[in-house]
Amino acid sequence: MVVRVRVPLAALLLSLLFFSCGSKSGYFKLEGLFLHMNQGDFYVYSPDGVIQGIDTIHVVGGRFAYEIPCRQNGTLMIVFPNFSEQPIFAEPGASVSMRADASHMKEMTVEGTDANEDMNAFRKMIINASPPEVLQNAEMFIRDNTESPVCLYLIRNYFITPEKPNIQKALELVRLLPKDAQLNTLIQQLQAMNTTAKGNTIPAFSATDMGGNKFTFKPTANNQQPTTVIYAWSSWNYQSQDLGRQLGRKLRQGANVRLIGISIDGTRAEAERIMKRDSITFTTVCDEKMFEGPLVQKLGITTVPANIVVGKNGRIIGRNLKTKDLIDHLQ
Repeated sequence: MVVRVRVPLAALLLSLLFFSCGSKSGYFKLEGLFLHMNQGDFYVYSPDGVIQGIDTIHVVGGRFAYEIPCRQNGTLMIVFPNFSEQPIFAEPGASVSMRADASHMKEMTVEGTDANEDMNAFRKMIINASPPEVLQNAEMFIRDNTESPVCLYLIRNYFITPEKPNIQKALELVRLLPKDAQLNTLIQQLQAMNTTAKGNTIPAFSATDMGGNKFTFKPTANNQQPTTVIYAWSSWNYQSQDLGRQLGRKLRQGANVRLIGISIDGTRAEAERIMKRDSITFTTVCDEKMFEGPLVQKLGITTVPANIVVGKNGRIIGRNLKTKDLIDHLQ
């Protein structure tokens, strides 16, 4: 027997309003609760264009709310005060919540969309895993969940951006994923990384520096130019800033090296602030396009910090070296 209950219209409308109180259409909303964190600031950027430049999230009383216009699915990278990063997968009209204990960030959970639930599941898989096991779990997750947006993040994070990337494995895995604009961009980045791999001759490029001066870098085979270090940095990444300071110090000490900095910041003002603070006077490029800039894409740069070391003959002799290894090499 079916029992029909008459519900007052006002109560029905109130319930509908309550259960539909996510983000507005065309917007994405992120709310957070952090235990053992009273106040602080997080930086936010997007490697695939959900937002332009860098935003700041203010935490007050352990809570925050962050809402942005959102016209496409994509990834937001949250940069915490300790410079660790966590991905949040944004969707138009979606609302998600982040919960974490500031003293146990590995146990963070993000609820509200399938992609963020997938990332929760992966975090649980690797919470006590060794580095080799993490790579195995990442590959297994990608093969078992090819439709999940998390796959692109895992490929970038575990097979492309490490100090020793596995480009062939990354190419193998991207072929399993459904084709879309983001995947095509990633494939282009992989092809650029192959072109600029260690042992290859770096392609010539032209750019305009922060002072408005155009310059061209061309490899030569006659050992007539000094060793060149091209390094990518940003205002939100401490390691990349530290590398810039140490490279600048070497240059001032008379090291025979040419430095070309590439700021990944979305605004020149942020790049200029760091350059002034650290007394950076060598050639620096900031086109405000972050990871979508033509020079960044041509050199296959997908993260910060990143560096490419070019020998006197124009061949790449190192890529994404650790700061200490790079400084030792310049000795």
